[in-house]
Amino acid sequence: MKKRDNVKTVVRNRRARHDYIIEEVIEAGIALIGTEVKSLRAGRASLQDAYAQVVDGEVFLKNAHIDQYEPAARFNHDPLRPRRLLLHKREIRKLASRVAQRGYTLVPLSIYFRDGKAKVELALARGKKSYDKREAIRERDLEREARRAVRQRDY
Repeated sequence: MKKRDNVKTVVRNRRARHDYIIEEVIEAGIALIGTEVKSLRAGRASLQDAYAQVVDGEVFLKNAHIDQYEPAARFNHDPLRPRRLLLHKREIRKLASRVAQRGYTLVPLSIYFRDGKAKVELALARGKKSYDKREAIRERDLEREARRAVRQRDY
């Protein structure tokens, strides 16, 4: 876990910034049960293939995998269960209207603890085309080469 100013990052969705154009980022709380919290604190989660969906005025995090907490035995949770995200009604309405537009989706960027409470960094995003991804990779490689050249010149 990475710690910054009373924030402990549990898991990041690294593919999200590569696969999507991030339009807006919003923080949401997560409704969890006890064994999920313990498993998150142990850093045992994955956001690969996870997404958020607005259903009947509520937002749910789907396909987010939080491992079972081994000491809990039979009292464990379902690792892939949909988890309710805690947002204000006006935020939910705004997200629902944007997601209704073609091409927009809600993607979780990270799960972290802020002041002891589990939070999700949720992004309103549009999918990138393959040529956009290639361009991003090309720009990143050029930037890396430029930094390397500057470093070589300084010695």
